[in-house]
Amino acid sequence: MSKRATYAATPLTVALADALPAGAAGALLSGVPSTTVTLWRRESLLDGATAAGTILLPRERRTLPLLAAAVPVHLALSFGWAAVLSALLPARATVPAAVGGGLAIAALDLELVGRAFPRIRALPQARQWADHIAYGLAVGAVVRRRRLSRSGAR
Repeated sequence: MSKRATYAATPLTVALADALPAGAAGALLSGVPSTTVTLWRRESLLDGATAAGTILLPRERRTLPLLAAAVPVHLALSFGWAAVLSALLPARATVPAAVGGGLAIAALDLELVGRAFPRIRALPQARQWADHIAYGLAVGAVVRRRRLSRSGAR
């Protein structure tokens, strides 16, 4: 008898399995638009990360603790939203739907939740929306690729 547990592949377990690589891709690629513009304009690359850190440490002003707090915040949001998207994305038009999901997440993150955090509110909003689009694109591409791989299609 094997000591490894086996689980039935339900839509939820498959979505969660997709969420890990999709969330990793989203976490790695979502900052490309804002980072590119920020570098081009020779502005501080730390503003976005320190703003994210204020979600965990709202009264903190020092850069290093805010950067350290930003890591789990970014990863939790990236993997959490990837789990939601992986479970809800349609079989067809997966990538465009994921981009729409990224926009919906941006509305929630930036317009609703972000209002409570002055440093998030102070970030250039167009760049933040572009980052959310990039996040949706990355998550959607990974989920689509994994679904195609499971179906045997290329």
